[in-house]
Amino acid sequence: MNAEQIVEAVLFASDAPLRADEIARADESLDEDAVEEALARLKSFYMEAERAFGLVEVAEGYQVVTRPEFASYLDRFDTVPRPSRLSGPALEALAIIAYRQPIGRLEVEYVRGVGSSAVIRTLQDRGLVEVVGRGEGLGRPLLYGTTPRFLEHFGFRSMDDLPRPDDLPVVLRDRSEPILPEDDEETADEG
Repeated sequence: MNAEQIVEAVLFASDAPLRADEIARADESLDEDAVEEALARLKSFYMEAERAFGLVEVAEGYQVVTRPEFASYLDRFDTVPRPSRLSGPALEALAIIAYRQPIGRLEVEYVRGVGSSAVIRTLQDRGLVEVVGRGEGLGRPLLYGTTPRFLEHFGFRSMDDLPRPDDLPVVLRDRSEPILPEDDEETADEG
């Protein structure tokens, strides 16, 4: 077996993106450089051969996926998994968490103007956000951040692929300033 065949087999069988170092564990003859070279050759081969699938870099790894122009054919089959859709409130909370992480529930609620515990729980259940630490202050509130599944779900290679903060609404732009005004922070800590 050559490196490309091994890499292709591993990626084809995996349901999640894999990093080059993870793929290299498949065989003693592989190292990260050999895997990277094989990935480049496979990607080029798939494009030149006009295959219905391609090799993409997503969630800090690599994955073999069906090309978008074939989605309409796949929609006709119940056996093909479909990505779950997120509600508007879930997308809103997820955007706040993605750009302001680590962030507590109260800060998310302050930005959204409504309670967000159920939405955050849904995002956790879908593996898009997770608890990444605890905040300072009374009760040491849970802080949330995004997961690798978030990157995979939206097709991002890394957090650097998110739209630039300058293109966003003012509330998501600057992480250096606290979201809650001083009076609200005291009230939130008391509650």
